[in-house]
Amino acid sequence: MTCPACRFPVHTQFASAELVGPIVEDGLDAATDPAWAESGAASPAEYARWSGHLCGMTCLRMALGAGAPSLFALRDGALRYGAYTQDAQGEIRGLIYAPFAAYAREVHGVDATVHRHLAAQEILGLLDAGRTVMASVHYGIRHPGRPAPGRGGHLVLLTSRTADGTGVHFHNPSGTTAGTRAADLALPDFERFFAGRGVSLPTSV
Repeated sequence: MTCPACRFPVHTQFASAELVGPIVEDGLDAATDPAWAESGAASPAEYARWSGHLCGMTCLRMALGAGAPSLFALRDGALRYGAYTQDAQGEIRGLIYAPFAAYAREVHGVDATVHRHLAAQEILGLLDAGRTVMASVHYGIRHPGRPAPGRGGHLVLLTSRTADGTGVHFHNPSGTTAGTRAADLALPDFERFFAGRGVSLPTSV
């Protein structure tokens, strides 16, 4: 998929974009995704266990553009740097920003900067400076017309201002429709879901 508003590809964290809604909203078992192997996962079980946690890797894959490694190849690299961890019970934790930024810099040559405290208005400045922003938002951002259930827990890639210059254009790895996978939002609406932190990346990677 491509985005008419910018040069970045649009990817989802699940291999079949048309199954994102059934998986994240209707409980479809991700292991039944017929395109699972395209993710680079070793098995349907590994794909099902990890794909819901890989919004950050999907953002990185979009930022890297054409020729980016597969989703699970990026996951493997991030694991080696400690950007994801697993506890004794096997629970997956991450994305952890500092080791992720080190991974992006050292392996992919991407000047990743962690922003632990980031105001929504500051995002516009980063975009104007030629950077994209992996922003922590609530996954409910795919339904912007509804009240925000919270802030944070999911990552989207902001790529530009909106055409009128006042809002943000972003790619959502768990968008359930074309219009929510590559979306525009007024800044106050975006802010309702935004946790005030993220990682910025250069647009010329």
